[in-house]
Amino acid sequence: MGALDGKVAVVTGAAQGIGRALAEGLSREGARIVVADLKGAEDAAAAFPDGVGITADVADEGSVQHLVDEALDRCGSIDVLVNNAGLYASLEMRPFTEIPLEEWNRVMEVNVASMFLTCRAAVPAMRARGGGKIVNISSGTPFRGVPFLLHYVTSKGAIVAFTRALARELGKDNVLVNCVAPGFTMSDGVKEHPEVVEKLRDASVAARTIQRDQVPEDVVGATVYLAGPHSDFVTGQTIVIDGGQYFH
Repeated sequence: MGALDGKVAVVTGAAQGIGRALAEGLSREGARIVVADLKGAEDAAAAFPDGVGITADVADEGSVQHLVDEALDRCGSIDVLVNNAGLYASLEMRPFTEIPLEEWNRVMEVNVASMFLTCRAAVPAMRARGGGKIVNISSGTPFRGVPFLLHYVTSKGAIVAFTRALARELGKDNVLVNCVAPGFTMSDGVKEHPEVVEKLRDASVAARTIQRDQVPEDVVGATVYLAGPHSDFVTGQTIVIDGGQYFH
């Protein structure tokens, strides 16, 4: 028996990288997985028992509502929502004075507004079932004040605040909201941008207490814990997972 047997978990950005690893971890605990992604969702979902793949743009209100409606129609419930989708590796590191407003707004839409949209769409179904678990994926960068990615770092800091405020609002409904903040992770998306790896990999490893690459699987344990029954008295919290680069 897995800790999540009979539960339905929606994971955004789960076609590859950290999201895929999180979906695999939740599946191992018995959850039925709904993969939501811009592309590759159906192919990724085929790897999971009775998996469901739904193409979705989490920054688009209509697309998010379709995602939730489709998940409920095909699975009957949403017990766990993992908000993982976001922009990072494709962003150029540069002084904040050189960040175009359009790019700033797009990062906020994909990294922050998306979580507002997914939670707003999914929470009514959780309330109707008497509760649920929401896990938001942030980053260790706002705790360390990483420069030259001001829009990204700001967006990830907003996720921590979002988590705390929403946890307060939903506690009475037994909908628990928590956050996981990974360090620099050698995900598929990061590996596709060798310039990012060159700039950040060695410095990140050197700054850690545990001096090795962080991989997507390192984020799984905390996420599964926050999605499962062992965290039923935990809400509003952020767990930083970066090998001891930052002590939170």
